[in-house]
Amino acid sequence: MTVTKDEKKQPKGERAGKKRGTLRETVGLIAIGVVIALLLQAFVIGQFWIPSESMQNTLQIGDRVIVNKLHGSADRGDIIVFRGWDGSDTIKRVIAVGGDTVECCDAKRRISVNGVPLDETYIHPDDYPSKRKFKTKLAAGKLWVMGDHRTASSDSREEYNGPVDEDDVIGRAFAIVWPFSRATILSRPETFARVR
Repeated sequence: MTVTKDEKKQPKGERAGKKRGTLRETVGLIAIGVVIALLLQAFVIGQFWIPSESMQNTLQIGDRVIVNKLHGSADRGDIIVFRGWDGSDTIKRVIAVGGDTVECCDAKRRISVNGVPLDETYIHPDDYPSKRKFKTKLAAGKLWVMGDHRTASSDSREEYNGPVDEDDVIGRAFAIVWPFSRATILSRPETFARVR
């Protein structure tokens, strides 16, 4: 290590004090960074691991998605993470919101929201909108959620599940981040833009 002329003039104690100050500063900055990261994780964004096939082919088992916890109100077509019917974190697609009437199925076996049939291109290719018929008018503050792989999804169609409370929504999934080969932004399907 080379010592500059200025350092040669300083007593050893002063040089050691400066090094301790720099170390304290570095540790302090790291601690602040960790606290900020933890606060972001707790209140702003989070990661969610996909545990089942209920959202295939949009989401695959093992995918990791980033969830915006400051999402505001959930809208039709959003993929949300919420406290599920059994209390665990669950991920599904919002089909209808409070005040909507959601119904299955029309003559072409499509689900309708407020009388507008949905062209659900995101449904698993070997699947269909729903085997079970239903017609429900949602109360304010409720969401009708369904998986994209309908025959492998336990969702709002089941009597013991039903609609989800908006207050139980943790956040809106907006991107797949793992595996890197599947990384993409999750956008709202166009079909929902026609629903009023």
